[in-house]
Amino acid sequence: MKDTLFTNWNFSRALRLVFGLIIAYQAIIHKDPIAGFLAVFLLFQSLTNTGCCGSSCAIPTKKCDTTKK
Repeated sequence: MKDTLFTNWNFSRALRLVFGLIIAYQAIIHKDPIAGFLAVFLLFQSLTNTGCCGSSCAIPTKKCDTTKK
């Protein structure tokens, strides 16, 4: 868990964290539960590095060995 939080930070992950924090602040100020759910979703994605923009959704590629017959 500690490795997930502190490694593999890229632009999209940092952007989700920033947007999550901004939306969470606005949700608290305006008492908006829908914005709060969106903020929790974005913060969860950024902290765990999950989601379609993260590396966990990437399809692993298999290299074919074409030299064997």
